[in-house]
Amino acid sequence: MPAPLDVAIDRSSPVPLYFQLAQGIQNAILEGRLTPGDRLENELDLAKRLNLSRPTTRQAIQALVDKGLLMRRRGVGTQVVQNQVHRPVELTSLYDDLLTAGQEPTTELLDYQLGAPDPDIAKELGVPEDARFVTFRRLRRAGSEPLAVMTNYVPAEFAPAPDQLELHGFYECLRAKGIHIALARQRIGARGATRAEAQLLDERTNAALLTMQRVAFDDSGRPIEMGRHVYRASRHFFDTTVLSR
Repeated sequence: MPAPLDVAIDRSSPVPLYFQLAQGIQNAILEGRLTPGDRLENELDLAKRLNLSRPTTRQAIQALVDKGLLMRRRGVGTQVVQNQVHRPVELTSLYDDLLTAGQEPTTELLDYQLGAPDPDIAKELGVPEDARFVTFRRLRRAGSEPLAVMTNYVPAEFAPAPDQLELHGFYECLRAKGIHIALARQRIGARGATRAEAQLLDERTNAALLTMQRVAFDDSGRPIEMGRHVYRASRHFFDTTVLSR
């Protein structure tokens, strides 16, 4: 059932009505009166109960969706999102970070292919263009909520079996093979979601995505993998510490 929501609207205030409603919902979330997974009334019912127009109500909800506090899901309605995934910029995996944060990571294997790497991948990894590589793409969720689409390029001798990638994190699979990632080059950026990515991540086309490209090496300096990952910016951020000179 939708969570009850008590929001005071002051029509004599110069503050726009949509902003008052958005602030009221945001305060309920921050104060714990609305918790992750709680469902809001639909726009029409909420507008009628608060004596607001439907466009005003829609504008307020959309503002909170854009801030990453609410999400719309087909067949479910508008829900409070789970806590954002807060990751330090360290040599860790999303799977391990979710476990550490007490969340439940799940993986859907979208593609798994054996073949030669593209020339740009071979160049990044410093391997021959005719090397045998496995390319796999996964959708990572926290519980039922999609967080990231991850594409990895791995020498065939290091690649986990498809069923293992759905049951375990990639770095966990590498550790089981006795492979230790010691060093990585990592680049973080941002771009808009493609239509295919938006469908997988339950976002709008061109919604903001964080991007990360990583080339990882083991203790002996062998290239182990290259990853090209995209993350929902509304649900994910990286944290780093900056030191002065």
